[in-house]
Amino acid sequence: MKNQIKKIGVMTSGGDSPGMNAAIRSVVRACAFHDIECYGIYRGYEGMIEGGFVKMDARSVKGIINKGGTILKSARSKEFRKKEGRIKAHEQLKKAGIDAFVVVGGDGSFTGAMIFNQEFGFP
Repeated sequence: MKNQIKKIGVMTSGGDSPGMNAAIRSVVRACAFHDIECYGIYRGYEGMIEGGFVKMDARSVKGIINKGGTILKSARSKEFRKKEGRIKAHEQLKKAGIDAFVVVGGDGSFTGAMIFNQEFGFP
């Protein structure tokens, strides 16, 4: 049996788009329902490298679905494109005890997540 996920990070990456806050809210509320801790990762992959994590709960996402942009901010990260940057990000996630993360973004964001998963087996 695989290790059960106890702590999830959620982040937005790349350009802002409609629905990002609704997606964040859904992840946070699903985590609350399943008794999983949820942490927002500010500024996308850049924030992951820097350890920009904040605990989120149902109250922290109240009233965000009608706001534009993303409450977690978004940034592109040149550093994450390099193996050294991804190693830093992995170390920060381990240090924070985060078991998995959800990426809200486009093709580049998902490509980064896929590479990260392949390198570190991180769901």
